[in-house]
Parts: sequence; structure tokens; C-alpha cells
Amino acid sequence: MAMTNSDGFLTTHTGSLPRPERLMRMMFAREEDVPVEAEALDRAVAEAVALMVDRQVAAGIAIVGDGEMSKPSYATYIKDRLDGFGGESGSYSFQDLDDFPGTRAKVFGDAGRARRRAPACTGPISVRDMEAPRLDAERLVAAAAGRPTFMSAASPGVTALFFRNEYYPDHESYLFALADGLRHEYETIAAAGITLQIDCPDLAMGRHVQYAHLDLAGFRTAIGLHVAALNHAVANIPADRLRMHLCWGNYPGPHHCDVPLADIIDIVWTAKPSAILFEAANPRHAHEHALFEAVKVPEDKILVPGLIEPQSTYIEHPELIAQRLSRYANLVGRERVIAGVDCGFSIHVGSGGLDPEVVWAKLAALAEGAAIASRRF
Repeated sequence: MAMTNSDGFLTTHTGSLPRPERLMRMMFAREEDVPVEAEALDRAVAEAVALMVDRQVAAGIAIVGDGEMSKPSYATYIKDRLDGFGGESGSYSFQDLDDFPGTRAKVFGDAGRARRRAPACTGPISVRDMEAPRLDAERLVAAAAGRPTFMSAASPGVTALFFRNEYYPDHESYLFALADGLRHEYETIAAAGITLQIDCPDLAMGRHVQYAHLDLAGFRTAIGLHVAALNHAVANIPADRLRMHLCWGNYPGPHHCDVPLADIIDIVWTAKPSAILFEAANPRHAHEHALFEAVKVPEDKILVPGLIEPQSTYIEHPELIAQRLSRYANLVGRERVIAGVDCGFSIHVGSGGLDPEVVWAKLAALAEGAAIASRRF
């Protein structure tokens, strides 16, 4: 699938979309170990994927995804597909939320986040469910009917962030065991003709969560290892079939501890995926387009800046979206920019405070803004 378009700017999003109410109830039940009929859940997921694709197409999105309909969370679904996890969920701290306890209580009181489960790694990692990625790919291909597609999957690094290691002798061994375990999912998605998106909050959010105790040099060393594990996992997939999402955490926190993009961008370039999705619309990162006035983007990379926010109920004006998109196009060239979204709209089942109809209106505005910019270029 070509990631660039000589006729105009392509549009896409980052992965998760608002799930239908019936599917949410079933997913909540399954996460709480309430019996759910497997066939009924499969039908609900297939129907939801078809609906998500129809709504994306209607909104004008060019590269469509499945909305993560089959997953309880963008990262914690791994516990259902790999063996080696058990026991209690790990605890972790968000440095920015620790500074504002009232905000922390609200964030972790969210229905979706409160229900997510991320048990520790207590045994050797191996593939448990060979069929789930194939079914995900099959549903999306059928619904997309020949349109360009992408599908997201957790990176080895973000899996290690949420599922603490209690089995492997060191972090590096754990990361590469995860990379080997996730390789099946990655290659199954790519083999279906779908562009694989690797979600990598560990490379940015990890600075104020998992690695808050390190200095910047120590953090850079850590994420260099995470990138090496990612590259190991996707060794058999061409770079132009891969995209990577860089994220500082999609939660309504202050984010004043976010690591600057300038401090990590050189390491990001070493990852194999050719397209890099990153936050560029929210108030902590909208200014960072200026970075690319001084930093040269490698010739083999495509930028997918977020031009709308998944947390704000404001529907961005298409003219603002066109302006944001034009900034990047002027810096790196029109054919090397795709219009994107900062992050997912519902990264955990039941999370996200936006009315689903606002989500679709925001995506329609994204498409309209891209069309305006396309006419100007």
C-alpha cells in the first residue's frame, strides 16, 4: 500500500474508535470473568468493525482501521494472546499525575482504565492464540473492500511497561522474549496486506512512567534497547508496510513532564517503520513542528502528525487543520506527510470522554482540512 498520494494529502487516525454500547458490555463482562458466548462476541466484533469502516469512509478517512474492536485495550489485550502472564497486575506511577492527586483520581477512576488488567510476566512467553490476529485481519479486509488499511498492535516495549517482569533474568531478555512472542501477530497482519502500526508509548510516555527514575541519558539508552527489540520483531516485514505511533499517553493529565520530541527524535529514526505518527495538536506538543526546521527527516521516513486531539470536545476548524498540515508539508514536502490524529479515541474499552458523534465530526473535519490543504498545494 502506498503511504503517499501525489494527488493530495491522505488521512488516517491512530487506532481506537468508540465501540458500540452492546460490544462494550460484552467486553466488560469478559474482562470481569463473566461468561460470554464466544460466537455472540465474534458477531458483535465483526458488526462493529463493519460499522467503524463505514463511518470512517463516510467521514473521508483514506487509510482505515478496525477501531481495535476486538481488544479490551490497545496494550493489555496481549494477556489473551500470549502465555506467560499471571498473578496480580503491576502498579506504576505517572510523574505528572503524582504532582496533581486530584487529577490522578479522575484519570484512574475512568471506567475503562479502572477495568483494565495487566498481570505480571510469571513464565516463559509463547503464543497462545494463533487465530486472533488472523480473525482481526480477516474482518478488516472484508469490511474495507479494497481500501487502504492499517491495524495497530502493541510494541514489545509498551507490553513490558504495563506487564512487569517477574520471570526473565533482566529487562533485555524480557523485551526480546516479547518481541519473539509478538512476531506472529505482526507477520499475520502484514501477510493479510494490512499496514502494521506498532504502538510505542514506551518511547515517550515511558520517560515519566517506567523510567522516571532515570536521567535523560539513561532513558535514551533504555529506549534504544526498546527500538532494537521492535526491529527484531519486524525483521521480516518491509519498512514501507510498517508505521509506528509515538505517544506521550492519551489521558487527560497535565503532561508537564512529557519528554521533548527533540530529546528522542534521533532514536525514533532508527526504528524500521517508514511512517511515524506523533502528537502534534495538543497544547504540550503543537509547537514542536518547529523542530523540523533544524532536524532533517531521513529520506526513508514519512511524517504523520496529529492534527486533531482525541481528548478535546472542540471540533477543530478545517482551516486550522489545513494550516497545521501545511506547516509540515512546507518543511518536509507534500508527499511525505499524512494527516493524522494525536492518539486513539478510546484506548481502553469504555475510556474516552467524547460523544461518539463528536468523534466522527472531528474526523470529518480532518478530511475537510486535508482537502483544503491539498487544493493549496
